[in-house]
Amino acid sequence: MTMTVDRTAPRDLATEVPARLSLTPKTTLGGQLDGAWWPQSRDLEAELPPLAAALAEPWGRITRVTVNPTHWPVVPRMVPVDGRTLHVGWFTEQDPDKLILLSYTVGRWDLLVIPPETAPAAASRLMTAAAIPGSVLTASVLMSNEAAIGRRIRDAARREAAWEGEGGACMSPFGAPMGRSALPLPADGWR
Repeated sequence: MTMTVDRTAPRDLATEVPARLSLTPKTTLGGQLDGAWWPQSRDLEAELPPLAAALAEPWGRITRVTVNPTHWPVVPRMVPVDGRTLHVGWFTEQDPDKLILLSYTVGRWDLLVIPPETAPAAASRLMTAAAIPGSVLTASVLMSNEAAIGRRIRDAARREAAWEGEGGACMSPFGAPMGRSALPLPADGWR
């Protein structure tokens, strides 16, 4: 996958598009994740300001972010956010589907990062699952579960389309559609 990032055009995404977030409600149950984030693109420099702005009220000022560079074509060291600098680090050991946010005053939060190209229905399922209080599922487990769910949905749709394309015909044991005349006659001789 190739991505071109235009660094010449100044953009203030924090005022253009709000961050798509789902946060775990405040509770005593600690889980693996504190919610999910569904960015609009894979451009961290453009995506982090709206995320930091959206989290300023519930979590305080975010000072540092860490990512795994697997899904991000460019990982900037610093990103300007509201007249200050947000430090960005990367670790290949970190779960590639997770973003870690740090604050001096409040602590650490782990968010599932939903790929920007994810279908809305799948993103909705992932955002809901990541925000369940006390969940023991990691970001990678949630993403692999969603991949399996997506495969099952596609397979079911393909089977239904095949059924409809055959006119709901019965299949022979050899995989070919059978017409009514190929069915064995019942004992009374009527079909």
